[in-house]
Amino acid sequence: MKSILILFVMIISTISLLAQTVDSLPKFDPASNPNDDLKVVIELAGNTNKRIILDVGGEWCIWCHRIDAFIHNTGEIKSLLEENFIVLKINYSKENKNEKFLSQYPQVAGYPHFFVLDKEGKLLHSQNTGELEKDKDYDKEKFIAFLNKWKAVKN
Repeated sequence: MKSILILFVMIISTISLLAQTVDSLPKFDPASNPNDDLKVVIELAGNTNKRIILDVGGEWCIWCHRIDAFIHNTGEIKSLLEENFIVLKINYSKENKNEKFLSQYPQVAGYPHFFVLDKEGKLLHSQNTGELEKDKDYDKEKFIAFLNKWKAVKN
């Protein structure tokens, strides 16, 4: 019975992730379990031959909201993300710092921060998103170069 319940939860989570587009990126949820979420995302990434971006930040973070708006409002970036990556938001806030989960990755200097993983969940790159900024927003060319550099090679 317990395995059926776990399978059901994984199916519901997978359906939920499949239904999400960059338009409806989920918020940073302090109650979310990043270990469970990552297992679902790894399965989905394997089935779709996409890489994973862990987007670490919080609802308190103005730059986290700016990056979401930038992605949403920049068609080329939005398309590159949807075609090549699965984005998983990892909450970092006073309510839940997810320290145990994040301890497996390099230390983060600021938020938002991206970790690029392959479809099996192996860390490929740690990206300080400050390097993608321009003035009080993000730089389209830098962002596109980042996504193109880290997208999976399609067969």
